[in-house]
Amino acid sequence: MYAIVEIAGQQFKVSKDQKVFVHRLAGTEGDKVSFDKVLLLDDNGTVTLGAPAIEGASVEAKVLQHVKGDKVIVFKKKRRKGYKKKNGHRQSLTQIIIEGIVASGAPKKAAAPKAKAASKKGDDLKKIEGIGPKAAEVLVAAGIDTYAKLAETTADKVKEILDAAEAKVQHLDPTTWAQQAQLAADGKWDELQKLQDELNGGKAV
Repeated sequence: MYAIVEIAGQQFKVSKDQKVFVHRLAGTEGDKVSFDKVLLLDDNGTVTLGAPAIEGASVEAKVLQHVKGDKVIVFKKKRRKGYKKKNGHRQSLTQIIIEGIVASGAPKKAAAPKAKAASKKGDDLKKIEGIGPKAAEVLVAAGIDTYAKLAETTADKVKEILDAAEAKVQHLDPTTWAQQAQLAADGKWDELQKLQDELNGGKAV
């Protein structure tokens, strides 16, 4: 039995006991996670297609570790302009192991408390380019602990929060943080990646 499932904006073909690297997920190592955007199920030759997702179906998994992918060099050059720019990027990834595939109609009540618990922890703001651990702590202390909240906060307001903080974060430029956070909140990780490839420490080039 295998399934085609969407995880953090990407589609994967998965089966039980398979290990998969996906875009960074919230939560810690050992946490149970559930994905309900199952697009296709194959149960011993019986194929079920979703429209787009199969109602009641889910893929259950466990977080194994958080890692970073291989470094990718992004080099930009404009002819006859004297412009050259070289940046490195390492994608934040999470390794998960598939523990089971729940077919349509099976009970999913156990997964609901996990989802609520994860939402209370807030989002990993460090996924936003330009936000480091100190800046993330400052934002969370100010009540901005999710991508959605950051997306709704103007750059001027964020700058005020940074300037008033005791930590040395006053030099940071939050101009693009709301734009990045909106993409993250919408689950548009590929678009966020493209945007971040064009940034330099969170600043527009």
